Amino acid sequence: MKANLRDSLQLGIYKVINPFVRGLIKIGLTPNAVTTIGLILNIGVAVIFVLGAEKSNRGDMSYIGWGGALVLFAGLFDMLDGQVARLGNMSSRFGALYDSVLDRYSEMIMFLGICYYLVSHHYFLSSLFAFIALIGSMMVSYTRARAEGLGVECKGGLMQRPERVVTIGVFAIACGIAGQFLGGDYKIYVPGISFHVFETMSIFTIPITIMALLTNITAVKRLQEAKKGLEAQELAEKKINNKAALIVGFSLSVALIGLGAMPVQAQDPSPLHFPVPKDISNQLFYLQRDPNTNTIICQLNVDKNGEVNVKEPVNVFWMRYGDQGEKKDLSYIQRKFAYGILTKSLGKGEFELRFTSHKNLPMYLNKSAADKKYHVFATINNKKMQIDRIFLRIEGGSFWLPNVKYVEIKGLDANNPTKVLIERIKV
Repeated sequence: MKANLRDSLQLGIYKVINPFVRGLIKIGLTPNAVTTIGLILNIGVAVIFVLGAEKSNRGDMSYIGWGGALVLFAGLFDMLDGQVARLGNMSSRFGALYDSVLDRYSEMIMFLGICYYLVSHHYFLSSLFAFIALIGSMMVSYTRARAEGLGVECKGGLMQRPERVVTIGVFAIACGIAGQFLGGDYKIYVPGISFHVFETMSIFTIPITIMALLTNITAVKRLQEAKKGLEAQELAEKKINNKAALIVGFSLSVALIGLGAMPVQAQDPSPLHFPVPKDISNQLFYLQRDPNTNTIICQLNVDKNGEVNVKEPVNVFWMRYGDQGEKKDLSYIQRKFAYGILTKSLGKGEFELRFTSHKNLPMYLNKSAADKKYHVFATINNKKMQIDRIFLRIEGGSFWLPNVKYVEIKGLDANNPTKVLIERIKV
């Protein structure tokens, strides 16, 4: 209801100012120029308050009134720049950034003038609340910007920028007018209290005090709202990643379980052209699958002296050929549920390897008698093979339940390293 009322008021204001906006467009003013004019006017606001601090006495409220009038006039330009951009079809990303940055400068400069005035005339407590209002104002804007930068909409709460501008402008004018009729030294006392509970300046300072409270409450509320949105976003992403990893792991498991089955004829190839990884030092074997060319690399993990890392002998990572060929580590989910390798040292430089998605297929990492280098071996269809490539052919199905047609294992005959073996297993 409150948001609808605010939007209705904004639309009503736009109807009034649109003819003026079209006039600005006709004379060639850009949105950035209008934003700059707004900043200049807010500098003028600060100048008025500084002059009031230096040239007037404590009871002179006229500078506050004129400052308030200029605050409202400068605030009008905050609305004009956006409308000039929309009606003039001149919107741009930099324009939005420029507007946000200059709005922050405008507000800080305005509060600088107000705080200077209050300190100069010895309204120390009020100047403190003005400074707290400035902090709250900045945090209201920053919380929204940061939340939206993380993909969460965060617009709620009281005392957004239009409300702040109107509050300061209207009550500053009211204070200036009251000073003319009541006098700057007008005070109200309550019997039994030694100090006055109200004075002319209170017309200006009480709303600022309320603003100090409400802006910070708004910032905290937005933070809580953003927290809920981000947690919901993270939960949804986690569910998707978990499901995706489990399905991929399941697909790999189903495929590898079929390694004991009878081989099928070489048919139904993938429509994709898969690259062969090159120039990867200590590569053991690689894994590819539809529906893209991104490739899992299993690499021998050695230290600077060329010795195998006993605790983690295999390093697993992506070569994302479908994404400009960048090297990228596996995510936590991928490592734990799909493509990660479990290792066990068997002593004498030999290791047992198993996929995290399928622990029933043992593979063995050890040095080959032929070339004295480390390779990965597995027994497929009663044939001991030096594994070079594992490929999963996926055709159709859904994202969550892909149709795995076969798994193909390519490598060398461990007993005759010059002989290439290809075992294609139907799933």
